[in-house]
Amino acid sequence: MKPVKSGLDSISRYLRTKKEVGRRKIGLLVDGPNILRKEFDVNLEEIRDVLKDYGNIKIGRVFLNQYASDKLVEAIENHGLEPIICSSDVDVRLAVEGMELVYNPNIDTLAIVTRDADFKPLLNKANEHGKETIIFGVEPGFSTALKNSADYVILMDKNHMSGYDDEVDKEKLDTSEFEEYQEDEYEESVEKT
Repeated sequence: MKPVKSGLDSISRYLRTKKEVGRRKIGLLVDGPNILRKEFDVNLEEIRDVLKDYGNIKIGRVFLNQYASDKLVEAIENHGLEPIICSSDVDVRLAVEGMELVYNPNIDTLAIVTRDADFKPLLNKANEHGKETIIFGVEPGFSTALKNSADYVILMDKNHMSGYDDEVDKEKLDTSEFEEYQEDEYEESVEKT
């Protein structure tokens, strides 16, 4: 008679086989007011899935202004990301958090979702400290300086996600779950800060 194997043993063996050597430890930062707009049709789940193919997202934060709806905050949390509500300038808070990731020994890749050239110094500092950098951006308004500062550039639009110079269409992006910022609300928040 063979001894019965404990379910815990088989689970432990299975989990040991799933440890992959060489996977990147990723810190993901999303510039919410700049990217989560109806006209861009960006899906955070797609971004997360692309990064999960490359490595493990250890930190995933979406920075929002005080006008973010409860539905948007809930959608972000449901995708396993942490919403950060900023009462002041979102860019400043994202840059500060980004610098913390540059000096975090548990992160070796910094991924930023934005169009904003304000984050070029953050990318430069990350590269200087040996961190790999990935930028997800959308047109129009995707900063050329930002594109030239990152190790990898992924351009998103309503019909595909691709490398910056890649012409191959990928899966359609769907943002129906997200209630995007209204541009006038965001402009209002910028004026108040």
